[in-house]
Amino acid sequence: MDIARPDQSRKRRIKRIIIGIVVVVVLGGVTWGFSRLKPAAPTMDGSIAWPSSVTRGNMMIEVRGLGTLVPEDIRWIPAQSSARVNRILLRSGAKVEPNTIILELMDPQLQNDALAAEFQYKAALADYENMKVQLASQLMQLKQSETGLESQFLQDTLQADVDRQLAEQGLKAKLLAQLSRLKADQEEAQLKLDKQRLAIAEDANKAQLASQAAKVDQARGLFNLKKSQLEALHVRAGISGNVQSVPVEQGQQVAQGTNLARVADPSRLKATVQVPETSAKDVQLLQKATVDTRNGIVKGHVSRIDAAAVNGTVAVDITLDGPLPTGARPDQSVDGTIEIQNMVNVLYIGRPVHGEPNSTVGLFKVINQGTEGIRVQVKLGRASVNTIEVVGGLQEGDTVILSDMSQFDTMQGERIQFSPRVQGR
Repeated sequence: MDIARPDQSRKRRIKRIIIGIVVVVVLGGVTWGFSRLKPAAPTMDGSIAWPSSVTRGNMMIEVRGLGTLVPEDIRWIPAQSSARVNRILLRSGAKVEPNTIILELMDPQLQNDALAAEFQYKAALADYENMKVQLASQLMQLKQSETGLESQFLQDTLQADVDRQLAEQGLKAKLLAQLSRLKADQEEAQLKLDKQRLAIAEDANKAQLASQAAKVDQARGLFNLKKSQLEALHVRAGISGNVQSVPVEQGQQVAQGTNLARVADPSRLKATVQVPETSAKDVQLLQKATVDTRNGIVKGHVSRIDAAAVNGTVAVDITLDGPLPTGARPDQSVDGTIEIQNMVNVLYIGRPVHGEPNSTVGLFKVINQGTEGIRVQVKLGRASVNTIEVVGGLQEGDTVILSDMSQFDTMQGERIQFSPRVQGR
């Protein structure tokens, strides 16, 4: 028969309780220990990181802009009158001289107007010559009349002197002598009037001829205008170069002022680049520049700066100082780099992805022989195309990562690990 042992059952319960308490304490301690551990640093592929070493030396401040090659001599040829395109003789790319005809226009109404203007000019010229002859004839009659009157005046004056002398000697009546003197005085007065009438007639003739000459000039001007418009139906290049474009088609009706062709001299090109308006304030005339045509680099200088900004950029013209590479042509895309300032004995690094001039940015500095990176605050100064000045936060010889590290901004901690290690540059 079994005998009850209550003390053994009680011992087993106590033992189980103690074991449970120990397990709870151990689990709590482990949990607390894990909570005190720092999270492991994130890892980055070091082979894709773009490092740059802090260097002390001279840094050239440069401004870069994209643009195109533009001819210095460009001629747009507009239509001188409304007309229809009759024939297109040359297309884009053709070489031309100043008198080379590119296309021909047709305007029957202009031909009729030119013919009518020619007749009007000839008629006005004939009227002028006719008036000139008539006025000269009238003036000649007046001069003849004056000459006859002057001759009569001289005769009457001599006769009056003779009659006066005879009257003084008593050989002729004094009354007859007085009559002779009166006649001579009348002739003198008439002669003065004729001279005044002749002077007035000469002035009147000049005025009439000037009026008719003005009509002749007006008719000649109209005729020359129609003649030039008629000649302009043969559209000529005007300069030596190449045809750039002919934006019309055969049979098309064009209005006066419509651009018919564009001609440029391809041997004289300049670069027009678009510079960001934030950097354009530092660009000055005659600053040195280089133009990359993707087939060679040509030196030049700044020759013009546009006064206005368009879409956040300012147009800058670069005159080329050297010969262009083979194959360069108008409207070809180029890169222009303008030298602003040469900074002497400064710290600088390559330009980070998010590094703006005169700002403070967080960059990862490479430590522990390229196996880790720590975030540091770097104060930046003036920037160039590929480099930027370091004002504070780094020392000469430090290596930082220039790549886009924004993926680590949301992660806890200021360190990252590189695998494989980063090699300084």
